[in-house]
Amino acid sequence: MRRLTLLFVLSLGLLGPAFAAVPQAGQPAPDFRLQDQHGHWQTPADHHGRWLVLYFYPKDFTPGCTTEVCTFRDDVAKLRQAGADVVGVSLDDVKSHAEFAAKYHVPFPLLADTDHKVSEAYGVLTSKVGFHYAKRTTFLIDPQGKVAKVYEDVDPEMNSAQVLTDLKGLKASAG
Repeated sequence: MRRLTLLFVLSLGLLGPAFAAVPQAGQPAPDFRLQDQHGHWQTPADHHGRWLVLYFYPKDFTPGCTTEVCTFRDDVAKLRQAGADVVGVSLDDVKSHAEFAAKYHVPFPLLADTDHKVSEAYGVLTSKVGFHYAKRTTFLIDPQGKVAKVYEDVDPEMNSAQVLTDLKGLKASAG
């Protein structure tokens, strides 16, 4: 009887949706097409030939997400000098991203994954008490579009520095 009840609950989706696995190093990065805070469409092809720091975060204007966006903002010149573009993604809409980017002077795209498909494809979509959000996860994607490194459960204050250090190491070992 317990097994039957569990199967019934699962069939109704009451325990939350089944989410995709996180792509691992060496795998192709999932494709996407999302709007940024200016309403411009962005795809991975826009960054082909460069490293891409693709970071997912839970919600605009929350303390940890504000810290993370500001550390990437403060390090963006160093990351660009190292050959990387930075792109943030959350489930918030374009308007929220525009307000968030304006308030904190964000000089890189913040993408609106309002239908959750990109977060799901990257295995970072999660749910808590019926509220969906992207887990704080960063992907370092190489110039050929393959995942080079995955950072899960990152520290918002340290993420940018970790990525910069690893980017320099990965470039040195490849070059």
